[in-house]
Amino acid sequence: MINYIISILPSLFSGAWLTLEIFFWTTVLAIPLGIVVALGLLSKIKPLEVILRFYIWIMRGTPLLLQLIFIFYGLPTIGIVFPRYESALIAFVINYAAYFAEIFRGGLQAIPKGQVEAGQVLGLSSWQRFHRIIQPQLFKIVLPSIGNELINLVKDSSLVYVIGLWDLLRAGNVATARDVSLVPLVLVGILYLVLTGLLTYILGVVEKKYNVWK
Repeated sequence: MINYIISILPSLFSGAWLTLEIFFWTTVLAIPLGIVVALGLLSKIKPLEVILRFYIWIMRGTPLLLQLIFIFYGLPTIGIVFPRYESALIAFVINYAAYFAEIFRGGLQAIPKGQVEAGQVLGLSSWQRFHRIIQPQLFKIVLPSIGNELINLVKDSSLVYVIGLWDLLRAGNVATARDVSLVPLVLVGILYLVLTGLLTYILGVVEKKYNVWK
């Protein structure tokens, strides 16, 4: 049993690496995009707000799996072709950016306007008001929700199997089908638990840092 586990670990670790890549790039790209969309939702430009709300409605109202299939299999029918990996990133980024946008919008609206106005009275620039007043409170407000989405992202990354990417779950499924054993899937479950456990710990540390803003 031990020898068998050792023999399949390289394949599982290879899949886990792709899972981490999808998680990393989605986080790095979707969070800033979500902030931009949130600011657009709060702008006074009505056409922009309508377009962004329609985008969020589509992204949140349809399954991520369907969006992934549409981008990789559907868009080529109209001449727009993306490789597998890029298709996965596009689907994940635009999907999670919509969720992050709603989280950041709620966080921005929860900050008392009086505090921002006080910063203006004190002569702080727009950047100083954002950096010293808005940003610390905003991230304290949204961190729990962002954390939940990031944990979901680790698990949602398994959806890339549908377009043939070699992620952690696909590696486990291939080994299970080949060897007629549930051991690979048990190991996959353990690796997902390890990844989400580490992420939960890191998020807990970050939340404690922002607890000074009460």
